[in-house]
Amino acid sequence: MGRDGAGIVGEPTASLKAGTLTTVDFVRILVTGGAGFIGSNLVDLLLTEGHEVKVIDDLSTGRRSNLAHLDGSIEFHEGSILDTDLVSQIVEGTDLVFHLAAAVGVRNIVEAPLKSIRTNVDGTESVLEACVRHDTRVLLASTSEIYGKAAKFPMSEDDDRVIGPTHISRWSYSTSKALDEHLAFAYAAERGLRMSIVRYFNTYGPRLHANGYGSVVASMTSQALANAPIVIHGDGNQTRCFGFVGDTIRGTYLAGTLDGALGQAFNIGASTEISINELAARICRAAGSSSEISHISYDEAYGPGFEDPKRRVPDVTKAAEKLGWTPQVSLDDGLPITVNWWRDNNDQLAATR
Repeated sequence: MGRDGAGIVGEPTASLKAGTLTTVDFVRILVTGGAGFIGSNLVDLLLTEGHEVKVIDDLSTGRRSNLAHLDGSIEFHEGSILDTDLVSQIVEGTDLVFHLAAAVGVRNIVEAPLKSIRTNVDGTESVLEACVRHDTRVLLASTSEIYGKAAKFPMSEDDDRVIGPTHISRWSYSTSKALDEHLAFAYAAERGLRMSIVRYFNTYGPRLHANGYGSVVASMTSQALANAPIVIHGDGNQTRCFGFVGDTIRGTYLAGTLDGALGQAFNIGASTEISINELAARICRAAGSSSEISHISYDEAYGPGFEDPKRRVPDVTKAAEKLGWTPQVSLDDGLPITVNWWRDNNDQLAATR
């Protein structure tokens, strides 16, 4: 079981035994966005591996409760990655930065594209500049969104990007995260930054909540446990691949610490494809829910002109070959863990909505 008794560390990382990944070169580590869903799970892993951990988070989508169980085991800074002086101050003296802070959630991007672009691009440059200044290695967390509407499957790290028109704000997120990657590669080429990149594909698990992230798993789980209608955007035949958070943080750790990962980008996600309709059915079964399924159009959900790719499937061959990483937790195993966590933490989640 995890530190907070909710299975956060133990069950998601069933294939990961304490001490098996420890990298002695990195003692002091900073996690930007460390109070978030993936970030807080990563913090738990880092502490289990014996690292000293700092966190910076502005709590826009992260929550203090995600770190409350640590009881002073970390150094926490409430602040924004746009604050260049603060970022530089915190990065100084660290050996490695896991840069996870970003504007996330489809609705957040659609409703506040300018803020999202500035957070992702200016915030990332703030972190990268500080890492160069203090000779600190950095892992940049990116996203499958950078592939856009690409029609080659599975999606490989060197594939072309296919992006929709600029007047559709959905694609500003894809573009901003791709620009983050360009910045990282440019800093590496021109200023010697030691960096690596991971691209996440639909991570789910304990600590994922419906507010902020825009996760379909979180929304459906909340609705299923309330026996409320599960609302699906579009016809529900669009497919995605869902990776458990324990697998995600293990891949993130390896990409951030192994020498062979330097200068590389890696897909981190499961490769089992499932339709959104089938996902809803599985969540209902895991929750013992009587919820009915309903469908609404994308225009009704997000306004006119919204676009959503029909498929997203990662090729994780590169991660397997260079990191020794493959996903270990199936959706059938991970969904019950997620639903049970949500049920056990329902009061806490309601208080933070």
